[in-house]
Amino acid sequence: MLDLRWVVANLDEAKNRLGSRNDAAASALAPIEALAKERRELILASETQRAEQKKASEQMRTLKGEEQAHLRAQLKVLSDEIKEKEVRLKDVELQIETALLNVPNLPHASVPLGHSEKENQEVRQWGEKPVLDFKPLEHTELGEKLGLLDFERAGKVSGARFAFLLGDLARLERAVVSFFCDSARARGYLELAPPYMVNADSMRGTGQLPKFEEDLFKTTNGYYLIPTAEVPVTNYHRDEIIETPRRYYAFSPCFRSEAGSYGKDTKGLIRQHQFHKVELVRFEDAERSQAALEELVEDAQEPLKQLGLHHRVMLLCSGDMGFSAEKTYDLEVWLPGQNLYREISSCSAFGDYQARRAQIRHRPGGAGAGSKDNKPRFVHTLNGSGLAVGRTVVALLENGQQADGTVVLPPAIRPYLGGLSRLVPLA
Repeated sequence: MLDLRWVVANLDEAKNRLGSRNDAAASALAPIEALAKERRELILASETQRAEQKKASEQMRTLKGEEQAHLRAQLKVLSDEIKEKEVRLKDVELQIETALLNVPNLPHASVPLGHSEKENQEVRQWGEKPVLDFKPLEHTELGEKLGLLDFERAGKVSGARFAFLLGDLARLERAVVSFFCDSARARGYLELAPPYMVNADSMRGTGQLPKFEEDLFKTTNGYYLIPTAEVPVTNYHRDEIIETPRRYYAFSPCFRSEAGSYGKDTKGLIRQHQFHKVELVRFEDAERSQAALEELVEDAQEPLKQLGLHHRVMLLCSGDMGFSAEKTYDLEVWLPGQNLYREISSCSAFGDYQARRAQIRHRPGGAGAGSKDNKPRFVHTLNGSGLAVGRTVVALLENGQQADGTVVLPPAIRPYLGGLSRLVPLA
């Protein structure tokens, strides 16, 4: 959530920065602009009337009889008007808070301007594309030929956008999870095993509600299935004053309705209703936020490098960022079967946008109780996929495929599979 006082004081700048996302983002401020004006008028009128009330109360001591009775009646009217304004002010402030929940975050000054993914900027690449002397297959055909991937029966059991992984492919997915968790722990993150269902306050805290309700799965008793471990891990410190920095990682299943992606990536493991991910979450001081984002990208890159997967780092333009992010880097892995790059991790800094919603604060610089800088401030939150497990399995299949249809696995993952070095057809 944006800081209302800052928005009101810098309305033109806020409009311009939100307009760099899209026209709808800028127009989200329209109801707030009118309500903020009414709020200022109510506050000013109330302050004026309280001054009149104080002055009249002082005069009461010097009056008697009818004059005192007349002034007392005026004070009663004045008091009732002040109370009415207080009630209206609370209502206006509630409307402003509700409206602010639908306003996206402001892009950071270092974010390139643009309206779509075509205007994202490549920052760097790592590794080389594999050279294959045969026509590579996509992971769907490759997995089905090996007998390790079954979409048809998953459709029977659940519906579209689900899959069964069999045999060594199922083992590979579990191995990738353990590999990612070990990588995060080695880089100084503390593991959390989070709940997979959360309440509405948690969804509001990270920005999923109210804007993206249709993208969520909701249970009949009001809980939401998490779309990412970002939600429970960030809300772990909701309504707290904490010491920073804090770094956590968590493995979880993720559940998404994909309501806004009709007809997009409906086949395969790229965009499913249920998938697995290891999430990296950081809580930082404002002064360290942008440097921490660069570190977060390196943390997410590390397992890709160990697996030898060619990838690139993309800085997203203002129009392609997520609702709550102020700056985002995507890691895109090369998939030879599809002959394109695919996002495998998204690493974002949110400034104090999520912390303001979730009321997560810290005391800057470790200021002591006697310090005039002791007033708590909102932390800055960051998170990133470290990594998306299913998409990593896709990358391992497509990059490791051989002319005979088998798949050679990179050395780094083999210890997690008891030394298994190759996927072969299921017997």
